[in-house]
Amino acid sequence: MSDLRTTALSLFDAAVKRADPAAALRRQLADQPLPALQDGGRNIVIAIGKAASPMMKEALDLIPEPRVALSVTNPENLCDIPGATTLSGSHPVPDEASAAAGRAVIDLLASATDNDRVIALISGGGSALVVAPAVGLTLDDKAAVNELLLASGLEINDMNLIRQQLSAIKGGGLLRHAAPAPVTAYILSDVIGDDLRAIASGPSVAPIGTPAQARDVMQQAEIWDAAPASVQAHLDATPNQYASLPEASNTLIGSNRHSLQSMLDAASDWDAQLISDHLTGDVEAATQTILDAALAAPTDRPVALIFGGETTVQIKGTGLGGRNQELALWLAKLGAEHLTGDWLFLSGGTDGRDGPTQAAGGIVTAKTWNQIRKSGANPDALLANNDSNAALAAADALLVTGATGTNVADVQIFLRRPS
Repeated sequence: MSDLRTTALSLFDAAVKRADPAAALRRQLADQPLPALQDGGRNIVIAIGKAASPMMKEALDLIPEPRVALSVTNPENLCDIPGATTLSGSHPVPDEASAAAGRAVIDLLASATDNDRVIALISGGGSALVVAPAVGLTLDDKAAVNELLLASGLEINDMNLIRQQLSAIKGGGLLRHAAPAPVTAYILSDVIGDDLRAIASGPSVAPIGTPAQARDVMQQAEIWDAAPASVQAHLDATPNQYASLPEASNTLIGSNRHSLQSMLDAASDWDAQLISDHLTGDVEAATQTILDAALAAPTDRPVALIFGGETTVQIKGTGLGGRNQELALWLAKLGAEHLTGDWLFLSGGTDGRDGPTQAAGGIVTAKTWNQIRKSGANPDALLANNDSNAALAAADALLVTGATGTNVADVQIFLRRPS
């Protein structure tokens, strides 16, 4: 089994390396160099997201003076960057540090003139790391809504539709603060389908929808009544404030799909197939998709089934975990019941963190479910309580990588050898 684990970890590493934000930015600026600044102008470089630090470091090596730089990332990825102010926010739930970062971004953009150029380096996680409540709302209001969203089971686009309408930065708000300076944005996608409006809630692009649509989504998800009264009033009263926005140049420099291709290339010794690059929806349904593919795969040769996406978890209990850990735990359960042979399954977040835990995900085999039982734990009860972290820890089945400095959503690997 150790060679299956080694192979799975090497494929996961290939996915993370392909999403290296510094290398992606370097390639882009080599292919399309920035034009010269106007006389007296500055490059105002702002990096937002889990990949902000490596993107900012690379940008400062490539983008000439005069310039001023601000980088905001998560605490795990925070580091000193000579020539830049560095801040950390909170993820996945924003806090006062996230609000302070939002104020810093707005204050820096307020200094922009039409001779300046704003260069935005955007990656996943920015929705929580940098927050600026819309007029009439507080950080507590936004945090309360974010908690509701994370427990709602909504797709990421629906979550970001709502977040944008509560923000002064998201959904193109950065463009308004930057005006009259033009904005050039380089974007690393953590969103399946690479909708630029959804990545970090789209600070440099038009919003996904309107306030009325945000209200409708919350009502359909049955979280409207639990939202703060100020949020309800804001969405009921606010017109489509971003109907007209300053133009920007937005370029996608990396994505989940690129990483999946690198995994396929690295699995050349296997019968490797990309089964899905849109593994979304509830983890239980996603597990069935993976199980069906595994059952249909050949059994007479080594197979590697590759998936990518971003699932969701319906939180019904009080346990600790994340979507990758819960997906792995579900596969451990159903795989033990239905799969034969020597198999292994890995599900991991390319950012190295899955939910509010120190794990990136899970690695399970045909033995994992029984190993949890042998530890004295009840895997069914832990799964029902959304306590996937404890369940996988009991079987030494957590995927722990540390922060990777990038974020292109999640990848999944199913490996099986002939018996």
